[in-house]
Amino acid sequence: MGAVYFYHLTRAPLEVTLPVLLGKARAAGWRIMVRGVDQGRMARLDENLWQGPDDGFLPHGLAGGPHDADQPILLSCDPGSDTGSHTAVACLMCIDGAPVNADEVNALERVCVLFDGNDEQALQQARGQWKTLTDAGCSAQYWSEASGRWEKKAEK
Repeated sequence: MGAVYFYHLTRAPLEVTLPVLLGKARAAGWRIMVRGVDQGRMARLDENLWQGPDDGFLPHGLAGGPHDADQPILLSCDPGSDTGSHTAVACLMCIDGAPVNADEVNALERVCVLFDGNDEQALQQARGQWKTLTDAGCSAQYWSEASGRWEKKAEK
């Protein structure tokens, strides 16, 4: 049974935080799906990951290619993507309010929900996801960087 970790971004943007979390997930040996809601945003994140440092390269690809099942990190906007079988995904990272359900949380090692704490709509959406997932019995942690470093602020 997995857990969902909520990351309340207030200091560093997604483009800085996501590669750090992806690196940690890869170090754990996990295959990761990054689920977004806007194909243009996913293309920009793809480009950002290609521009990363050589010593911290994160092998990845945009969904829809011939080698999706081989990608260690797959960027997708499809909430219907199979996160459990053909790609052997262990970790799902949801950005920009991408949907996630309790079955996914329970089937995966980890689900991460990253949201912009400076955006009231994103904040409200993340609060709704927290309530829905914890009400469904999912183990959840809430992490904030408001103090300048990541701190666990809540656990349920």
